[in-house]
Amino acid sequence: MKNIEVSKIIDPIPASDGAGVKLKRSIGVEPNYFDPFLMLDEFGSENSEDYIAGFPPHPHRGIETVTYMLAGDFEHKDSTGGEGRMTAGDVQWMKTGSGIIHSEMPAMKEGKLHGFQLWVNMPAKLKMSKPEYIYIDADKMSVHKDEDKQVKVIAGKFENAEGPVKGHNVEPVYFDVELNKNKEFNFKLPSTHNTFIYLINGEIEIGKNKHDNVKDSTLILLTRGEDLTVKAKSDAKFLVISGKPINEEIARGGPFVMNTKA
Repeated sequence: MKNIEVSKIIDPIPASDGAGVKLKRSIGVEPNYFDPFLMLDEFGSENSEDYIAGFPPHPHRGIETVTYMLAGDFEHKDSTGGEGRMTAGDVQWMKTGSGIIHSEMPAMKEGKLHGFQLWVNMPAKLKMSKPEYIYIDADKMSVHKDEDKQVKVIAGKFENAEGPVKGHNVEPVYFDVELNKNKEFNFKLPSTHNTFIYLINGEIEIGKNKHDNVKDSTLILLTRGEDLTVKAKSDAKFLVISGKPINEEIARGGPFVMNTKA
């Protein structure tokens, strides 16, 4: 079995999106594309001026947006008539397909807002499909818990905890892991997948090979392999995200991602 090792360690860059929401962007800048992942943003602040303007109505096509809230409330509305409120721990997995206009606005005037948005590419054969949603309420999320760790499963399966996203073309894995100091997280992945870890807080070591220190808000791209080992040097929280590459040309036009400019 081949060990998964660190390929590249990347510090996210400060950015803003929507109506000026401050965030840290990693995928979408460096690297520009980590097939099948197009973008990863961490948004979070205790200063309402950093997020209060939210994300007014804007279009998407040809991608899936996965929003995961860790703290705070967001209200969502879209052009299909769908609407809802996301609170801490909730996930919204939106397959935009042929196109949708939606808005995500803070449902709070103060307090901490913290979350992630991941963009997953769609293959050419699905880019013009009908938009659809998967909603995952925090209290319905599958969670594995033992003395060493807690693993929330958004997609994929860990031990007996299984996420609700099934039959997906990129066979995604999306875990939120809390690992106690000096303990290990071990997981087997398909050798076909591209995998990254996003460290939210704490300090971790990955694989068997020596690598530069990684601490807090850091993107870690991993080599392909099967055996993933993460050791916590302090209490740590991180996302493990993996997917099968689509291997198609992409053409970006902001929130539209198709296969050609035309």
